[in-house]
Amino acid sequence: MKKDFTPEDELLFLALGGSGEIGMNVNLYGCRGKWLMVDLGMSFGSNEYPGTELMFADPDFIEERADDLLGVVLTHAHEDHIGAIPYFADELGVPLYATPFTAELIRRKLAEAGLENVVELNIIEEDHGRLDLGPFSITYIPLAHSIAEGNALLIETPYGRVFHTGDWKLDEEPIIGEPATEEELSAIGDEGVLALVCDSTNVFNPLPSGSEGAVHRGLLEEVQKHAGKRVLVTTFASNVARLQTLGEVARETGRQLCVAGRSLDRIIEVAQDNGYLQDFPQTVDFDEAMMLPRGEVMILATGGQGEPRAALSRIAEESHPLELVAGDVVLFSSRQIPGNELAIGRVQNLLAQRGIVMVTDRQSEIHVSGHPGRPELEALYGWLRPEVLVPVHGEIRHMLEQARVGRASGIPYNVFQKNGDIVRLAPGEPTKLGEVLTGRLVLDGDIIVPADGEAITMRRRLARDGVLVVVLDGRGGVTVEGIGLPLDEDYDAFVAEAQADVVKAIARAGKGRRPDPDAVAEAARLAARRAAQRWSGKKPQTRVISLQP
Repeated sequence: MKKDFTPEDELLFLALGGSGEIGMNVNLYGCRGKWLMVDLGMSFGSNEYPGTELMFADPDFIEERADDLLGVVLTHAHEDHIGAIPYFADELGVPLYATPFTAELIRRKLAEAGLENVVELNIIEEDHGRLDLGPFSITYIPLAHSIAEGNALLIETPYGRVFHTGDWKLDEEPIIGEPATEEELSAIGDEGVLALVCDSTNVFNPLPSGSEGAVHRGLLEEVQKHAGKRVLVTTFASNVARLQTLGEVARETGRQLCVAGRSLDRIIEVAQDNGYLQDFPQTVDFDEAMMLPRGEVMILATGGQGEPRAALSRIAEESHPLELVAGDVVLFSSRQIPGNELAIGRVQNLLAQRGIVMVTDRQSEIHVSGHPGRPELEALYGWLRPEVLVPVHGEIRHMLEQARVGRASGIPYNVFQKNGDIVRLAPGEPTKLGEVLTGRLVLDGDIIVPADGEAITMRRRLARDGVLVVVLDGRGGVTVEGIGLPLDEDYDAFVAEAQADVVKAIARAGKGRRPDPDAVAEAARLAARRAAQRWSGKKPQTRVISLQP
């Protein structure tokens, strides 16, 4: 019998996404028959799922219990925390809650999906805003991160208080916003914290993540170093603090600023509508930028992750109105996301062969992470003094390492959980109650399908082994066509042999007064596939088409 897992007089935690992987963050808290969702994110497609663009955590568990879901509370506006909202919010049918900057980006997503007037979106004041949902009282706690209005959530329940960090770091020189201070966080700890549910992304970094103030100095030094050259800086569009820094660097170095990339235009507009980037320089268009002396312009462009349609890729391919020449400079003010190495390398090689100078964060302090290194984790443990540590937002190795750091720091209970594990945080010692089915969904064209479904599985097989088509014309004629087989000059000889094999196979299978058409087709399929394996070593997906005589 399927276990119901309706929360009773207890506090439960369940990650549907983001625990055991980086991205697709979807977390659930259960108490007294009700559920609260924190974040509803996505990840971008990967080679593992060919032809797909986006990946999602499967929300089936909570969709079946949508009547008991009170709302979705969003920590910040990165895609791995809000990106799935247009695809699932309508089905969940519950209100969304976010601070102003995050809410505006969500609103635009909903509008693009035709859901702006369908899904309820509530704006919470960003400075310690508070809301009550059933047995949960939630307070937004501002923390530094690589986007405006990064927040932790202090979730108060009848069974104790949870500090859910979201994505965060410590920053002594924040450019945007006013994160909670050591004193404020210590005061939260003084009042008691049952559980710390904490970002694990950078746990292997033995150093603090670094300050945006230091990045300002690093970028200023690099741009000054290349006087007389056209400078292009690429960064994450969502990093409003970095955009503020780059605007200041352009002004300090006497350069006009040119922005290339729709996502940058959108973030700048939303940021300014919400009180950020108020002194951002007036930008120049592409034509004006190209007419300015090379040392008097700085280009801010998307594409630092090698995205093929982004501005930097097109500039590298010389298919964009903005141009770079030998001696010009590209500053990569962003980290390389795992999985993007080949795409980034392609762009960098195109730039390098044209004599364009490149500087990354390995050569100069022009980027810092938005996630906490080990010293920052240890500092937060000391301020909050939780009874329980629940590592999230990381691969298995990240979460296990954070559990080790937590134990070494004296946290009494360290809970290792992965997607699908239901953990009772209170009352009593934290305990794993069981597992629920979780999985991945992918956006395939315009349709959301299971990542391990027949369509994606077959596509993966086709990519690996190719396809073989056998046509039986009904009069004894056979045509064989192979697609994706590594035969080249041997192809014609293979086809001739495969067709001869199929003719023999169907002759044997067709003996008798009333031959079975299915048996004939299967004999043809096996004969053609065996021929392909002999010639290529591949076992292609083989399809037989039988025509009527």
